[in-house]
Amino acid sequence: MTAQGDIEMLSAGLARHRVGDLAGAAKIYRGVLARSPREANALRLLGAVELQRDNLDDAQALLSRAIEHGPQPIDAHYLLGIVLTRKALGEEAARHFRECISIEPRHAAARVALGCLVQQTGDMEGALKLFTEAAALDPGLADAWYNAGKANHALGRLSEALASYDGALRTQPLRVDALNNRGIVLSELARHAEALATFDRAIAMRPDYAEAHNNRGVTLLGLKRFDEAIASFDRALAARPRYGEALEHRGKCLMRMGQCEAAGADFAALLAIDPRRKYARGYLVHARMHMCEWGGLSSDCARLVEELRAGHAVCAPFPLLAIPCTPADQLQCARLFAAAEYPPAPEPLWCGERTPHERLRIGYVSGEFREQATSYLIAEMLESHDRTRFEVYGLSSGPHEESPMRQRLQAAMEHFVDIAAMTDDAAARLVSHHEIDILLNLNGYFGEERTGVFARRPAPLAVNYLGFPGTMGADYIDYIIADRHVVPPQDAPDYAEKVVHLPDCYQANDSQRRIGEPAPSRGEAGLPDDGFVFCCFNNNHKIMPDVFDVWMKLLRELPGSVLWLIEGNAAVAQNLRREAESRGVAGNRIVFAPRAAPDRHLARHRLADLFLDTLPHNAHTTASDALWTGLPLVTCVGTTFAGRVARSLLAALGLDELATATLGEYEALALRLARDPALLDAVRRKLASRRDASPLFDGKRLCRHMEAAFVTMWERHRGGEAAVGFSVDSGA
Repeated sequence: MTAQGDIEMLSAGLARHRVGDLAGAAKIYRGVLARSPREANALRLLGAVELQRDNLDDAQALLSRAIEHGPQPIDAHYLLGIVLTRKALGEEAARHFRECISIEPRHAAARVALGCLVQQTGDMEGALKLFTEAAALDPGLADAWYNAGKANHALGRLSEALASYDGALRTQPLRVDALNNRGIVLSELARHAEALATFDRAIAMRPDYAEAHNNRGVTLLGLKRFDEAIASFDRALAARPRYGEALEHRGKCLMRMGQCEAAGADFAALLAIDPRRKYARGYLVHARMHMCEWGGLSSDCARLVEELRAGHAVCAPFPLLAIPCTPADQLQCARLFAAAEYPPAPEPLWCGERTPHERLRIGYVSGEFREQATSYLIAEMLESHDRTRFEVYGLSSGPHEESPMRQRLQAAMEHFVDIAAMTDDAAARLVSHHEIDILLNLNGYFGEERTGVFARRPAPLAVNYLGFPGTMGADYIDYIIADRHVVPPQDAPDYAEKVVHLPDCYQANDSQRRIGEPAPSRGEAGLPDDGFVFCCFNNNHKIMPDVFDVWMKLLRELPGSVLWLIEGNAAVAQNLRREAESRGVAGNRIVFAPRAAPDRHLARHRLADLFLDTLPHNAHTTASDALWTGLPLVTCVGTTFAGRVARSLLAALGLDELATATLGEYEALALRLARDPALLDAVRRKLASRRDASPLFDGKRLCRHMEAAFVTMWERHRGGEAAVGFSVDSGA
């Protein structure tokens, strides 16, 4: 029992303790212990002081003695748990929190502290149970609500997370971390205006709150308000110059704005801070490739592939497409990315029940239902579906656009739904509600993609098609649509999906694409009136030094010839002209074309003599553009899907002779065609004669083959059979 004198001294110590006079309080507590070494209250209070001073070993010793000598050492167990947590001794800490709860079942703070430890083990449900119990016991305990919000968020329960953060803010309206997290949840719920207002509230309270500035920028980036997003990232980095997340997001935003040099600087700074940052090395290489900045590129690419093979997530799947590697490397990259960014939902929305329909329901998910390459390819195929057998849904995840292409696509599908403003969960539930049978992903890991919808398994079958030339590395995508050129049968094990081989070219094309008239003159396009014109309208990041070496050899061999390219950003012209000069070619022999309207862009192809393809990432839509306008194309066949597309297109036209196996053969063929006008003219005539009659530009034929594939997939599924690779017969 505490003596009266000790009680009075402890009261005096508590008074000093409460006003923050830790030294004065400690002196008094030690005075009590000098008289009564086993005084549990003095041991506990002095232990609390040492905890506040961060003297963890002293605090642990004092609190252990308090537990030993106290008759009901509830708070001593709690404080010792805090000390042990700070010392990273989680199991011991948890034991003391549980003991505290055992003695006093209504101890809410101990439940919160225990829940945080349980959360660290990955048991979010167990942690959430403890936080919820704590909030019920003490509704004014903001930490209980706040941590319940974090657990609900981690479990993907966004509405519940929002309610929990609101609970924390009812008790502590000025709690900026709760405001920041509330803003993140609102952004993920696609309630963007509310999210921005919430971040602004947090910033008003703490102007240097880097996390809130960064998250505000992420919301603005998602809304494509790029300049405002950059301003937010700038403020985050002003507050915290070594803030890796803000550097990464600013770099991505700058890439979207075409400011590749500034983006590259951000990614380089990010790697200097955090050399193991996920995907950062790939982003840096990708930014430099967009500028055709090739210093150290070969070694950078080799290092990326080496680290991928060691299991490190150093590159996202899309940048890897243009980097020399194997299909197995791309599978490794995609699996790492899918597991980290789009893990399968713990409870899939489709659980085996399905009402039979008169027609098979096919859903196309795309962020590119607008004036964009994917739509230029697929429009006619969508229009050709047999409405008596198939009910077609379009789910648009991209920006709304008033354009002829958007109108054409909407008319091509019976149901057209804008899911851009929906969360992944809401969009997936929409798919489930409409009982779509086969859901196609037209983006993969490119553009306005919505892989998160597929991760929730809202339909019985999911298919990867057209937008991303490679595997998605996710078990919830059942099939990939290909052909035997882009994915030879021996490569099938390097795809997470089961491979469906179409009989012709896998790539959809549109026979209704308009070529502008009249075509511009060479002078209007900045080209010489005389001289051979090689062209390549691929994106600049696909141009690699070894292919450029070949192009420069061709220019040296053909006086007066020029190379005609697309100028993607300001640095490209300067860098490529410098590279040309270093190879003995005048820089002004490279001519850059600005972006143009689709029909005008097609028209100017007629000014060129020969299209030169890139490797390891071929021309895809750009190859179709060239062939549709009658421009011959020479390609070199690569080792991956992305490097074999032009070969597939040429085969569908019966122009296999324009596909070469090595860069040496590629160079020799291009030079032979350039030097022999009669030979090149024969190729042009052959292309012209076959264009309209070939399978390549027959959207109706491709649609029949796609429908045959859908029927085979569905019949296997309906019969309880697992997905398996198969080929579609040409007569289907």
